[in-house]
Amino acid sequence: MVRCWKRTEVMTTGGSECADMGQNVPKVPKFLYRVFWSCLSVTVVVLIVAVSVYTHLGFSQHDRESVKQIVRISTPDQSGSFFNQSALVDKQNNVITYSVTSQDNHTSTVLFDLKHGLVCYKPDNHDTCFLRKMEGSDFDNVNSLLNVSDQQVNQFWLVGNETRRQSEFLGVIAGSQVDTSTLQEPIQDLCQQSSIYWTKRADGPGKQRLIYFCIDICFPSNICVSVCFYYLPE
Repeated sequence: MVRCWKRTEVMTTGGSECADMGQNVPKVPKFLYRVFWSCLSVTVVVLIVAVSVYTHLGFSQHDRESVKQIVRISTPDQSGSFFNQSALVDKQNNVITYSVTSQDNHTSTVLFDLKHGLVCYKPDNHDTCFLRKMEGSDFDNVNSLLNVSDQQVNQFWLVGNETRRQSEFLGVIAGSQVDTSTLQEPIQDLCQQSSIYWTKRADGPGKQRLIYFCIDICFPSNICVSVCFYYLPE
């Protein structure tokens, strides 16, 4: 840096004089600037790559946790011939949806909403859904399916002579139609444009009542349940 000043007239009669104030400051070599900017650029690139990798791994882990797993179950019916059923396990929302195909090729749906403690049945050939509250045995059976899905099992077989079979009778309560808007999303999605009724467990329909329909459901715990519905007397 060069600084100039003007001498006073008392000292001499002359013009101005300049002094170089920066002559003692050492000059930085140009290659050091290049090294500095190169290191800075590499550091920025490394940081961008690290943030991108961390973000990608975070989203990938979240996606894996929210993936819905399908478990396929093959089990013999009462006659000994095999039929297939599948269970869609949604752990994020605590929902398990069974799709059960009967001998006449009709697929019924059974939805277990663990969060709200409800079971919803929707027969394929009926525009009606039936609700009931989950019981202890339901939670036990569903938890056995959750444990199987943890092991990434896509398909397994139930041996007929090792399967415990039981029957359950549910009576459809007269005048118990449910407003769909009061139910949660998984059941609303399943029962769109369908009538929904509450049911309750009963000993059996009795001789004066006919069975409306039955749905057979098998669980990985080697338990198969035949759930049969009928209308209760008004």
